[in-house]
Amino acid sequence: MASELSILGRLQESQPGKGRPARPSIVQVDHPAVSTRNVNARYGPFLALRNVSISAPKGEITAIIGPSGCGKSTLLRSLNRINDLIPSFSLEGEVMVGDQNVYAPEVDVASLRRRVGMLFQRPAPFPMSIYDNVVYSLRLDGRQSKRTLDDAVERCLQQTALWEEVKDRLKDAATGLSGGQQQRLCLARTLAAGSDIILMDEPCAALDPISTLRIEELMRDLRGTVTIIIVTHNLQQAARVSDYTAFMLMGEGRAGELVELGKTDAMFKDPVDKRTEDYITGRFG
Repeated sequence: MASELSILGRLQESQPGKGRPARPSIVQVDHPAVSTRNVNARYGPFLALRNVSISAPKGEITAIIGPSGCGKSTLLRSLNRINDLIPSFSLEGEVMVGDQNVYAPEVDVASLRRRVGMLFQRPAPFPMSIYDNVVYSLRLDGRQSKRTLDDAVERCLQQTALWEEVKDRLKDAATGLSGGQQQRLCLARTLAAGSDIILMDEPCAALDPISTLRIEELMRDLRGTVTIIIVTHNLQQAARVSDYTAFMLMGEGRAGELVELGKTDAMFKDPVDKRTEDYITGRFG
């Protein structure tokens, strides 16, 4: 109680005349699906993330918001080591998937990326058929029966509300689909790979409003089955789909820092940090 009153007092001092919520600005969940501990990330000498500790609850949707350049995508891509593909990238601290530090030397990165799948800003179907896109990872695992592959294709396309639209043209090129269909196909491919954690980096940025709505509906449908972490500039989208929200800003030296993390409803209605309120209400960013 004393610590909560102390937090409240400091917040009231920072914004005279208005009390701030008496809760921590950064709320960590117990037994998270994904978490980071004191992460510092660099591109060469440039510090992109400073001391970021974040947790995402299992089976729920966590949104990461903040202005451009604050490290949102760097943080997201650190979770499945996609940043390893950048030669100048380095990371200090821990990135945990469950109880496993994914930067431990014994970790198989290919297996990690199957478990922790990713959707990018623009849909990225492979230059092959719709069917072959979905079963790509299954074939990498070794010889699979046609029945197993067929079942996986139908199940994952059903999960992404794409089956009825493409079931009669599974051998057609995936690149012939619309942008929204391609993004749903990429999601189906991720599910077929066995991902129980899905990272989404502005997955609707290149989509029209109707396709965006379909992706958001799918995210809600998958809640409880998979853990989703989404980076978005769309505050309305974060408020609509997420259970938890993390707000990031550029701190000292332009390094990305975590300002606030908590339940989405509480943050959008009554943020703890004045900077969060200013961003959500459009005063900056």
